[in-house]
Amino acid sequence: MNVLSLFDGMSCGRIALERLGIQVDNYYASEIDKYAIQIAQKNYPNTKQIGDILDWQSWDIDWSSIDLVSGGFPCQSWSLAGKQLGDKDERGKMFWVMLDIMKKVIENNPNAYYLMENVRMKKEFEEYITYHTKQALPNVNKYLINSALLSAQNRVRYYWTNIPNVELPEDKGIVLKDILETETDENPVKDTARNQRHYRNKDEKSLCMTATMYKGAGNNGMTLVPERLDNPKQVGIAVDVNGHDILKRVYSEDGKSPTLNACTGGNREPKVMVDKRKPNQINPSKKANGVQPYMQDRVFHVDGKSHALTREFASRTNVGDEQEVYWRKLTPIECERLQTVPDNYTEGVSNTQRYKMLGNGWTVEVIAHILKNMEIPTEYQIPND
Repeated sequence: MNVLSLFDGMSCGRIALERLGIQVDNYYASEIDKYAIQIAQKNYPNTKQIGDILDWQSWDIDWSSIDLVSGGFPCQSWSLAGKQLGDKDERGKMFWVMLDIMKKVIENNPNAYYLMENVRMKKEFEEYITYHTKQALPNVNKYLINSALLSAQNRVRYYWTNIPNVELPEDKGIVLKDILETETDENPVKDTARNQRHYRNKDEKSLCMTATMYKGAGNNGMTLVPERLDNPKQVGIAVDVNGHDILKRVYSEDGKSPTLNACTGGNREPKVMVDKRKPNQINPSKKANGVQPYMQDRVFHVDGKSHALTREFASRTNVGDEQEVYWRKLTPIECERLQTVPDNYTEGVSNTQRYKMLGNGWTVEVIAHILKNMEIPTEYQIPND
């Protein structure tokens, strides 16, 4: 099969084809992001990068040989979360460029398949895109699929394609706890009102990932998940211990011990910080510089000391046994799993670039679900071992 991928990104379409066991002879990728290209080439070195989509008329391609043309045109001007300028925005005009290319493919190979993707948008925009797609291309089917059916991510997308008989996939019931790493180096985020909007428990789905989630906690698309402080948690470095840095690590008494080994003595045993001056109050106010303004509203830790009692407040001192929980952002590997991309597929660039390309990417399992309805000649089907 010969594939032309527009706005290819990190080649999620190629992963889907591979997952379906479809042989790809030539994979032409139009992409301008150097980091996404780097990852695509790392995973698929034979990918033929053909450059900017605006230069498509000069591409050296046998248009009649293309069996599948696919892509997701830039969504910023169509999205409900954007300014909704449609094709009055320069990025929105890329819809027309994609449509021209797909029309060129179908004119030269009427048996070719096309697949176009974009975000959920207001009805006026969806109808506009659907109408003009039907004017340019034959046999247009429009599907609305939420990635949540096949992953732990809420991600609703429109798909326009001539691939027939695509039904909604069966819900696999995947939630965040199914994709989280067992141990991470992510630090707790601040418990702010902005961040709280991004909190999701482990039995829920994530937010829809975006290209701006690399900015961290509180930014659009970055899900924050809870962690308990029952794992080894480093709280400092011992300055009076000689040797390797690992020997100087000091751990919280509230966490679990690091793994012990047979090497004893020589300062090799884990160090624990013991602090009898634990913070008493465990329900600080978000609006009063971390202190509840009213004494009767304050809740104190069972292991701490009470405030001084007075006759008035003695009966109103609240004692809590709150589990020690903090919230953290998702790791790049967890975001790969949300997009049903193989672990460490995006490894090799900075975390910032990994988050960006994953936010821009496709949910691979959804694309595979659509593409499996293509009629594929036997010679393109890789036999199962």
